[in-house]
Amino acid sequence: MTHIKTASHRPLRFSCTSSRTAFGALRRSAVPGFGGLIAASFALFFPATSLAQGQPQQLPSVALQAGIHVIRAEVARTPEQRQTGLMFRKELAPNDAMLFVFELPAQQCFWMKNTLIPLSIAFLRDDGTIVNIADMKPQTLDSHCSAEPVRFALEMNQGWFAKRGLKPGAKIKGEPFGNR
Repeated sequence: MTHIKTASHRPLRFSCTSSRTAFGALRRSAVPGFGGLIAASFALFFPATSLAQGQPQQLPSVALQAGIHVIRAEVARTPEQRQTGLMFRKELAPNDAMLFVFELPAQQCFWMKNTLIPLSIAFLRDDGTIVNIADMKPQTLDSHCSAEPVRFALEMNQGWFAKRGLKPGAKIKGEPFGNR
């Protein structure tokens, strides 16, 4: 996720995608620095007053299933929730996760600034099928993107998917995907 600082010095996270947010379209630009200008302008008009600097968020969760494995996934639906994600967490229980839900399918990209634990991210189609999985190092700006347009991304402890033999093509089941 992309982070910028507002005038109040509170970090905001923006997905480096061509996806729409509740505030309109944020797209990567071919003009160098133009995307940063858009993000900075956005931050001036919509400061992150609801984000407690340096504090992890706790969101409502849903039960998901990957084969015989049950996942407790907090659901990040709003732009603010997605921007914060799992930032500032010092640990994540073995079967806990964060499910990012976007309004429209698009290439979704994430990075790990202010995220303290190593994570794996699975990008999911609307039916819960895994498109691709990436391992992400804590506190880095390396971009990890979906291989095709998706509306869902599922972050878990690094190696969770590999340890369970889950690869692209496997399905995650649960209410967000319209299946149980």
